[in-house]
Amino acid sequence: MKQTIKIMKKLFFLLVTIVGLGFTANAQTKPAEFKFEKETHDFGKIKLDQAVSYTFNFTNEGEAPLIITKVEPTCGCTVGEYTQTPVKKGEKGFIKVTVKKSGSPLPFNMAVTVTSNARTTTKVLYLKGETVANTTK
Repeated sequence: MKQTIKIMKKLFFLLVTIVGLGFTANAQTKPAEFKFEKETHDFGKIKLDQAVSYTFNFTNEGEAPLIITKVEPTCGCTVGEYTQTPVKKGEKGFIKVTVKKSGSPLPFNMAVTVTSNARTTTKVLYLKGETVANTTK
C-alpha cells in the first residue's frame, strides 16, 4: 500500500511539472501583429498624371514591437512611406501609398506588399481605381 502511494505521489508530481511547463511555454510573448482599419482602398476615378495618396492605419495587437522592414508596391507608379520606428504593443502606425498613373485611361488594381516581423511576416494591401483623361478647356 505504501509503495502504491509513493508511486502515485511521483506520478502526480510528474503531471504537475508537465502541466506547469506547458503553461510556461504558452505564456511566452505573442509576436507583433497588424490590425488594419482597412486593407483595400478604392480611389474611384482619378485624372491621369495626378498624384493621389491613401494612408493605411494599423495597430500592433501583439506583445512584441512591430518593425516594418519593407513596403513594396507592384507598380512603378506607386511609392510607399511607412512608420520607420518600432510600433509598440497597442500603438498605431501607418503605411502611406501615393499613386501617379500615366498612359491610357484604364481601371487599375494593384498590391502593396508589406514585410515585417509580425506573426504574418508578409501582408498585402490593395489599391484600385480608374484613371480618366484630363479634360482641359
